[in-house]
Amino acid sequence: MTTSTQSAELLSATTLLRFATAGSVDDGKSTLVGRLLHDSKSVLTDQLEAVEHASRNRGQETPDLALLTDGLRAEREQGITIDVAYRYFATARRRFILADTPGHVQYTRNMVTGASTAELAVVLVDARNGVVEQTRRHAAVAALLRVPHVVLAVNKMDLVEYAEPVFAAIAEEFTAYAASLGVPEITAIPISALAGDNVVEPSAHMDWYGGPTVLEHLETVPVSHDLTGCHARFPVQYVIRPQTAEHPDYRGYAGQIAAGVFRVGEPVTVLPSGRTSTIAGIDLLGDAVDIAWAPQSVTLRLTDDLDVSRGDLIAPAGDAPAVTQDVEATVCHVADEPLTVGRRVLLKHTTRTVKAIVKDIPSRLTLDDLSQHPAPGQLVANDIGRVVVRTAEPLALDAYADSRRTGSFLLIDPADGTTLSAGMAGASFAAAEEPAADDDAGWDF
Repeated sequence: MTTSTQSAELLSATTLLRFATAGSVDDGKSTLVGRLLHDSKSVLTDQLEAVEHASRNRGQETPDLALLTDGLRAEREQGITIDVAYRYFATARRRFILADTPGHVQYTRNMVTGASTAELAVVLVDARNGVVEQTRRHAAVAALLRVPHVVLAVNKMDLVEYAEPVFAAIAEEFTAYAASLGVPEITAIPISALAGDNVVEPSAHMDWYGGPTVLEHLETVPVSHDLTGCHARFPVQYVIRPQTAEHPDYRGYAGQIAAGVFRVGEPVTVLPSGRTSTIAGIDLLGDAVDIAWAPQSVTLRLTDDLDVSRGDLIAPAGDAPAVTQDVEATVCHVADEPLTVGRRVLLKHTTRTVKAIVKDIPSRLTLDDLSQHPAPGQLVANDIGRVVVRTAEPLALDAYADSRRTGSFLLIDPADGTTLSAGMAGASFAAAEEPAADDDAGWDF
């Protein structure tokens, strides 16, 4: 595959933005998404007719654009968002994958799901209520998940007479809070999702605001999908041994490259065993290639017949992650059942699942002032805290700050497979002032 082909693919990838919406209950997330889809001409005629019909049946004179995303029957009946709603749309400048996440505190776990792969998070605030606890929780989750861009959308400005001081006070409070968490970029935009002010078209009621609309910012925010400069990592998903007359000795290791670049002839290490070999060949879509990069799905062939199985990690010999059985991490607890010290769990990291035990819960984050609550003993639903987990088998983990893919994991209930917590290995929040600070900088709660 030529360099020009690689460049073309990477250029194409940069036209895609994954983003998530979050906010407290009734802040207007679904209405914002509906307005965004409607005003950007991303709604099919039959979809709009269905929304208009449903709105009339509910006694509403104008279409309730929130119905474009609240698809579950319970969501429509209660007027709240319960599950993550994914929407795909495009403009002339960029393609989008949008995750509309719930605002109710009991569904914060869904926000973790929606934001885990997002490059940008839109956090809504009701201009009448300002920054509330759930706003701070969503900002903390975005910071923990290392979402590089955060948009503060101060909604319902029409209900505060489009007053600039109201917007300025909310923007100042939120920006200070998010910056203290290490969020690298925060953009505040005053909007009215119901009236359409500053969503797609500039508002005629807020001439004091000279910044971009929500859509303009989404179309122009710089987003890099180039994972080729990251530490190369290849989690093995499947071992291919056809043992046919045509391929009697073929042994390949299939999976998706999580980050970086792999080349034929490159020395590699297989973890956790630590055995070394050399890449003998790379197969991509049935063809042999000399080079492959993230996020391609390929099959690697090695020069040596090593004992490699699903869950192993292949990395460059000179740039392999450390192997450990003691995992220190920050977790967002998402299950209704508490996470307690001594709890036996399964830890799923990339394609590897191992038995583990929760050895310690050193602290829980207090969202109001970002202070640490030491030795809480347990984490309940929607808590964010530090944990120490001991695994039965060694794991090759990166710090989450270095790799969102190979630095993340799930804690799972071994009895029924329920996800208990979403974990991020290493330091918690990013450094608030120095981007180049070491891994231990930032909040250590």
